[in-house]
Amino acid sequence: MKTTFFKIVALACVCTFIISCSSKEEQKQFTVAEYEAAAKHMDRDLYKLVYNQVSGSNFIGNKKLVYSTTNKEGKKYYLVDVEAKTKNLAFNHEKLAESLSQELDTELEANSLPLYNVVFADDLKSFEFRTYRQNFTFQIETNTLSKKASKFKKASRNETVSPNGKLAAYIDNFNLWVRNLETNKKTQLTFDGIQDYGYATNNAGWIKSDGAVVKWSPNSDKIATFQQDARGVGMMYLTSTNVGHPKLEAWKHPLPGDDKIFTIERVIIHLGNKPKTVRLKMDADFQRGSTTDHIASWGNELLDAQWNKEGTKFAFVSGSRDHKVAHLQIADAFSGKVTSIHKEEVATYYESGVNAENWKVLFDSNEFIWYSEKTNWGHIYLYDLKTKKLKNQITSGDWIVKQVKNIDEKNRQIYFTAGGKEEGNPYHNYYYKINFDGSNLINLTPSKGTHKVTFSKDYSALVDIYSTTSNAPISVLRNGKGEKIMDLETADISELKAKNWQKPVEFTVKARDEKTDIYGLLFLPSHYDESKKYPVLNYIYPGPQSGSVGNYSFRPVWRDFQAAAELGFVVVAVDAMGTPMRSKSFHDAYYGNMGDNGLPDNITAIKQLANRYKGMDIERVGIWGHSGGGFASTRAVFAYPDFYDVAVSGAGNHDNRNYEADWGEKWQGLLVDGNMEGKADGTTNYDNQANQLIAKNLKGKLLITHGSMDNNVPPSNTMLVVEALIKANKDFDMILFPNKRHGYGDMTKYMTRKRWDYFVTHLLNAKPAKGFQLK
Repeated sequence: MKTTFFKIVALACVCTFIISCSSKEEQKQFTVAEYEAAAKHMDRDLYKLVYNQVSGSNFIGNKKLVYSTTNKEGKKYYLVDVEAKTKNLAFNHEKLAESLSQELDTELEANSLPLYNVVFADDLKSFEFRTYRQNFTFQIETNTLSKKASKFKKASRNETVSPNGKLAAYIDNFNLWVRNLETNKKTQLTFDGIQDYGYATNNAGWIKSDGAVVKWSPNSDKIATFQQDARGVGMMYLTSTNVGHPKLEAWKHPLPGDDKIFTIERVIIHLGNKPKTVRLKMDADFQRGSTTDHIASWGNELLDAQWNKEGTKFAFVSGSRDHKVAHLQIADAFSGKVTSIHKEEVATYYESGVNAENWKVLFDSNEFIWYSEKTNWGHIYLYDLKTKKLKNQITSGDWIVKQVKNIDEKNRQIYFTAGGKEEGNPYHNYYYKINFDGSNLINLTPSKGTHKVTFSKDYSALVDIYSTTSNAPISVLRNGKGEKIMDLETADISELKAKNWQKPVEFTVKARDEKTDIYGLLFLPSHYDESKKYPVLNYIYPGPQSGSVGNYSFRPVWRDFQAAAELGFVVVAVDAMGTPMRSKSFHDAYYGNMGDNGLPDNITAIKQLANRYKGMDIERVGIWGHSGGGFASTRAVFAYPDFYDVAVSGAGNHDNRNYEADWGEKWQGLLVDGNMEGKADGTTNYDNQANQLIAKNLKGKLLITHGSMDNNVPPSNTMLVVEALIKANKDFDMILFPNKRHGYGDMTKYMTRKRWDYFVTHLLNAKPAKGFQLK
């Protein structure tokens, strides 16, 4: 009996040993060559293999067009005659290369001229350009080159240049100054600016710079700006990692629920021999914008602001702290008197367009155009400026106006971009024109795809460049009715395809409600075999201000999506409910519950796609993202631990109570303490988005990362999650990048490789390549 027992035990041990050995033998070891082959799909040099694209197109007058394109032989500039429908070289490239080589004492090729800021004269007899930090003029008829000295000194990045190009506004010691770019004379404009109460201050908490936020009048004699009141606003702190005493970075950074946040006191500054400041007769405004969570563009221009052409009236939109109210007002530049024009209040948040303000005051005709989503779709409306009454709705239908591009007051026509009106993908961008009264709507870009357009000065002609995710750009010349005049260029991607380029799969599936169409992209490995099983990787950026894809035009490289797929995954990116460019209700899908992150739509999309692509293994699913995507990917493994197995999370805003007030208060609402609602448990309306509160649910693998000097999403967001995971006795992995900002800077390639390694290890049960480095 004992003998038999020991035989069974021995046999079992042998079997266990064989199975163990077999398992070890089956565990794949990736080679450096395999990683390198995958990495080739994210090589930025692939962009150079898309030939015959139109770039730098510029109309000279209304009947001539100059553009550049690069073919396999090199770069060329062409001149197009709109009426004659002809295309010829714009100048003698060989002669210019010869003259420029002699002038610069360096050998330049005619097919690769390094020309920048190219501007042709109206008579097309010459053009100016910049190269090697010098300005030149080339006479086309005589093929002669001459240096061109600029009478203006160059403005710094923190200066905002006036429309006439002669003055630059800047901040010095909390006050606003201007510098004459011809004489370098500096003039102080304000004198009462102090720390935390300075003029034109560019600080939104999550982003800040030393640039002056201003709106110049058209004739360059006035500046509309503000005095930002940051007194009493809470601080944000970061400390460096170094030997010795760390460096402290500290700045004003309001958070949701703070009693004191940024406010601005609007002013108009009159230049001249004796500059004076006119303070607008109104209460301080909340620092809020109608298109973004800042009041300054990337070029430091004051947003939601418009002058009349004489510079006597200044129109602006004020917003409530919670973004639910947008108030159009007009100020007299001399008296500071402010007149209320129009106010709209919504249940969630007001936006005036897609990344652009679509309101406009038409001073000459005493009208104004207003953007509203009150019908559930973003459209433009015409109002009377005197009576303030609606004259008519200009656009209508189950589609959205994205951006108003031009208003032709003389012919009473509006040019704009829109999405969802044409059949197919609603994210494709089309250009239209329409009369003020809503009649004669014309699609100026009828070809299927996403369009980019350059108009002639009188809008009688346009260059239309369009593409889709799988079709490379086609460039055509059209007339003012959208009819094609002539073909310009058709992109050649033959060399791109020769590099094993794989086009993404554009898909549409049903959202969580089983009714709404949602869109996205899927990336299959080039060696995809439906009889095999591939883990799924879900890239996510939840918005709400943008989605995971958003732009469905052609790209040779979509991040590292195809590269990751080549390692043996199927990669999916979804534009979920809760993201923009659709209906208002679509965008509002998870207002007040940012913890949703569109994850239910990502999950249902992956399940539906798995029914179409049998090789997708939805028993092994990973997810990753950065910033809002870091928030969402961590949320995925906490809230849906039975679906998502592995997450790689970068710089997540895991609890928006620790992120800039404007952001959370727009998408989550004003912070309400539970005690204020009669609750005694201390909960708030922000609890449903706080990742650390559900960290205990983690079952799978989590790699969480952050930069220690991240001044966009402070690392305290991640440390809240880390603390909760430790308290819950959960295993996780973490990379903290010392002294790195939000994007990790030079560490991004390292992080990409570590993410690949993490997914390879935990989803493929394989060994990552040893010694591989992204170039």
